[in-house]
Amino acid sequence: MRNSVPLLCLWSVHCCFAAGSPTPPGPEGRLQDELRTPRNVQIVAKPLVRFNLRTSGDSEHEGCYLSLGHNQPLEDCGFNMTAKTFFIIHGWTMSGMFENWLYKLVSALRMREKEANVVVVDWLPLAHQLYTDAVNNTRVVGHSVARMLDWLQEKDDFSLGNVHLIGYSLGAHVAGYAGNFVKGTVGRITAITEVVKCEHERAVHLFVDSLVNQDKPSFAFQCTDSNRFKKGICLSCRKNRCNSIGYNAKKTKSKRNSKMYLKTRAGMPFRVYHYQMKIHIFSYKNMGDIEPNFYVTLYGTNADSQILPLEIVEQIGLNATNTFLVYTEEDLGDLLKIKLTWEGAAQSWYNLWKELRSYLSQPRSSERQLNIRRIRVKSGETQRRLTFCVEDLDNTSISPGQELWFHKCRDGWRMKNETSPTVELS
Repeated sequence: MRNSVPLLCLWSVHCCFAAGSPTPPGPEGRLQDELRTPRNVQIVAKPLVRFNLRTSGDSEHEGCYLSLGHNQPLEDCGFNMTAKTFFIIHGWTMSGMFENWLYKLVSALRMREKEANVVVVDWLPLAHQLYTDAVNNTRVVGHSVARMLDWLQEKDDFSLGNVHLIGYSLGAHVAGYAGNFVKGTVGRITAITEVVKCEHERAVHLFVDSLVNQDKPSFAFQCTDSNRFKKGICLSCRKNRCNSIGYNAKKTKSKRNSKMYLKTRAGMPFRVYHYQMKIHIFSYKNMGDIEPNFYVTLYGTNADSQILPLEIVEQIGLNATNTFLVYTEEDLGDLLKIKLTWEGAAQSWYNLWKELRSYLSQPRSSERQLNIRRIRVKSGETQRRLTFCVEDLDNTSISPGQELWFHKCRDGWRMKNETSPTVELS
């Protein structure tokens, strides 16, 4: 089963910290007291924020804990000062334990960046609270991360430009705070900068997928709302309107609160191939309201698609151009031909009611027949445009239970000085 993913993934919030503020009450005050504790004073209580250098993605492996101000653990843990350093920051938790996605992300990072340091920021004591309290705690955790980064910058060969903060859920807040508090500029903060919607944990799996399947990047497209995306209107990559997601995302300057959408497969690799289809539907007779059950099959140089439904988001426009979004799980290669089918048999009581309503709204003498001469297709991934012309120009009509074949007749959509075809109504 394929899923539509309106994506809200890893996002960041940038805030300010007032230096010289008095010690606040609660966890924040306790943590700041810990940070100011002299090195010769032994602390018995478990730190509220710990930095776990992961040498394995195995959940049973405890890793190695770094300690602010102590050089020996860096050497004992094998911390590589010249390599990339990833800080994975979890979010709010109900269980008080790490979730499985964290270990999958650690494994994927270690597989992709074999020499890198992968550090898990463990703030479970502050995250395992009422959600509003956990939100309030993100600021002090961000300050703790910044303090660790500032200390590491004092070491030879360590570069803040090699640091990548990866925040999930409230961890994205922490990453944003850390980016503000640290002395200097962090190399990268993920957070996908665009605000996009999706199943909450699916965002992490998309990020893991971008690490494991780097040769199959998933693309998201900027769109004002989901209905426009479902109609295939938003498959443009002009002016940074599309981007790969996850680890491979490109840094772009975009409008705040822009929404990015994509379709995915049910499991990894999540990448699919998006197509916009523009079909001008002629009606030579007054048919009233009609909702045809259209399906297409795409034939390419590499493979053929399954039978794909053309989802009608709004009412079909007669004697007008209608747009649809279809997507395939396989790379079909260069498209060669398209089969358009008007499904005649209703598959549910709802579809049966639509068929009956459409029939009753037509004049008694009317035949359920539409005419289609061409289909224009645009690939979201390659941005290539193609035109497919009906196989038999003397037979452009289609009725329930029938099919029409279209063959590629042109690269692009319209020749210069081409005018729209005239329509003669019979």
